[in-house]
Amino acid sequence: MPTRRQILATGSTLAIAAVLPARAQPAAPVPVLLVHGNGDHAALWMTTLWRFETNGWPRERLHAFNFTDPLSRNDDAVPQAGRSGTADQLRELAAEVEALIARTGAARIALVASSRGGNAVRNYVVEAGGAAKVSHAVLCGTPNRGVFNWEASPGSEFNGRGPFLTKLNRRDTDVVDGTAFLTLRSDGNDKFAQADGAFVGRPGVATRITAEGPTLRGATNIALGQLDHREVAFHPRAFREIHRFIAGREPAALAVAPEAEVRLSGLVTGNPGGVPTNRPVEGAKLSLFRVDAATGERRGEPLLDVGTAADGRWGPVTVRPTDALEFVLAVPGHPVTHIYRSPFPRSSAVVHLRPARPLSEADRAAGAVVQMTRPRGYFGIPRDVVLLDGREPADVKRGVATDAATTLRLPASEIGRAVVGLFNEERIVARAWSAAENRVAVAELTW
Repeated sequence: MPTRRQILATGSTLAIAAVLPARAQPAAPVPVLLVHGNGDHAALWMTTLWRFETNGWPRERLHAFNFTDPLSRNDDAVPQAGRSGTADQLRELAAEVEALIARTGAARIALVASSRGGNAVRNYVVEAGGAAKVSHAVLCGTPNRGVFNWEASPGSEFNGRGPFLTKLNRRDTDVVDGTAFLTLRSDGNDKFAQADGAFVGRPGVATRITAEGPTLRGATNIALGQLDHREVAFHPRAFREIHRFIAGREPAALAVAPEAEVRLSGLVTGNPGGVPTNRPVEGAKLSLFRVDAATGERRGEPLLDVGTAADGRWGPVTVRPTDALEFVLAVPGHPVTHIYRSPFPRSSAVVHLRPARPLSEADRAAGAVVQMTRPRGYFGIPRDVVLLDGREPADVKRGVATDAATTLRLPASEIGRAVVGLFNEERIVARAWSAAENRVAVAELTW
């Protein structure tokens, strides 16, 4: 099977041409359906959508969707409230494929999946006859051999010896004729492709999984250096490989081209007990403010001040591509969440909003709680510059990138002050809000 080094050695154009279907490029780009991972939602594909648009893909031929209950079950065969099994994901993916084909009139589409989403793609394309409708399948960080292969958790979707992966991996090849497969993986920095069970709660126990676990027999398999589990889907280096595999040519640009006028909209969902769901929330209150990028202070009246209906939708609202923003989200049963964002360069209909997790005992003892989150990647120290309030966070582990959130707790005397979050070149300034009022500030990184 081709590897990254082989592709570089033999010429990328020839290597990619060898795995693409032998036919002329269509007049319109193939529609692309983006499939998120475990516990995630469509918003993680926002920057990927922008990059496709920048490279000429019409917005109507791109779609990122939500699985209803994004978290996997402990045992795939046993129903679990608020979680989904592989059969649920297969059913929802198949419906989304049919819907995109119907909207675009295309005979076939491309699927691009992150992590667990790749399990659904394999199940659909290889096991459920979906190959006839899928020209390309790109799996990014999907644990194709499992996150572990051991006697514990025998029914887990992520157990390499469990029923689900045993079914997917039973043949001599992992691909099917007519669909071109690409896998993207980390070269050792994927927390879910490690030989030691430390990253899945069993330190010192061999997982029997290696960094090559996300590869597929018969596919084009590319290692992307020290990119982490999420970055192999959402990083610009990943987009380069995704684009040239599907389009058959290099992308014209990796940087996102800004729009003069930006329209934002999305969905409000819940996070009950810290368990994320993609079910819409009725009765949520949302306010949106422009803020000073240097101080986080509000500038003017709210741009939006609405409640959600049964569909959970909010927007659209028009902003400038230079506007730093504060979303204030009040969902019954959750902390009031002040989400600070750096400017959105382009329009997006997947600005989905979830409230912060419930306050812990340590949070409630503090005067204010400020989090910095990175949905499209992990914090890698010393790989990345990660600073919250001018300090490298103590709760971010060193070495293999495993953490996508860090928390700062401040005394009551510091409520209202600015807190700077810095991740490499992205800088967000939040304000500290009172934890006694059940409020949390979140500096949510885009990049």
